[in-house]
Amino acid sequence: MRPEPPGNHATLVRDHTIYSCVMGSRAFGLATEDSDTDRRGVFLAPTALYWRFEKPPTHVEGPGEEQFSWELERFCELALRANPNILECLHSPLVESVDGTGRELLALREAFLSRRTYETFTRYAHGQRRKLDADVRTHGAPRWKHAMHLLRLLTSARDLLRTGILTIDVGEARESLLAVKRGEVPWPEVEARMKLLAREGEEATRHSPLPEEPDRRRVEDFLIRTRRASALQPDPYDEVVQGVVPGRGVGKR
Repeated sequence: MRPEPPGNHATLVRDHTIYSCVMGSRAFGLATEDSDTDRRGVFLAPTALYWRFEKPPTHVEGPGEEQFSWELERFCELALRANPNILECLHSPLVESVDGTGRELLALREAFLSRRTYETFTRYAHGQRRKLDADVRTHGAPRWKHAMHLLRLLTSARDLLRTGILTIDVGEARESLLAVKRGEVPWPEVEARMKLLAREGEEATRHSPLPEEPDRRRVEDFLIRTRRASALQPDPYDEVVQGVVPGRGVGKR
């Protein structure tokens, strides 16, 4: 039986996921009874698929509800840019599955961290703040759940810049943040907290233990080794590999 074509994205996620975790409120320690379970993952598309005209997708939504996955190269690219969602995914305390390649990826977590996080986290926070301000002008109050998560993000960014460690579980701040979500904290007080956290984050950047730039070479070495290993492994797409890797049978060392 021939394998399903590379256009079947669900198959890539099902058969080639190297890392998957739970994100969102459950990973942040902010889950309540009505919270969804957001799943995120990283899959490694077989190298042979890149030799076809139709390339593998950079990301796949599904196949499960609230599930989203990135192809490894795209994931690393976004992590090197200090994308907040990607970095938090790498640091989820709720890991559901991980293979050997996934463990190598997790071992690289600090290689992705740099002072760039201040710019990217701040840019994201400003975008969210503008939406909250628009809600206040239009409806007289913000969407409190979004306000809670913005406070969480600002706190996480500040602490990362101070310590060099990204921690996404809110810990003892859980109850105070959930009070914001329930609308129990006046908007001016929430707004004051946001401004304070933003100032503290800016100050932390000046003395941060994080390097100026991520370790791009280390990450790229990992990606190249992983692609090469994939090309040499027996796979349903072997007919593509044969003849492209001259003089070596697939899977032979």
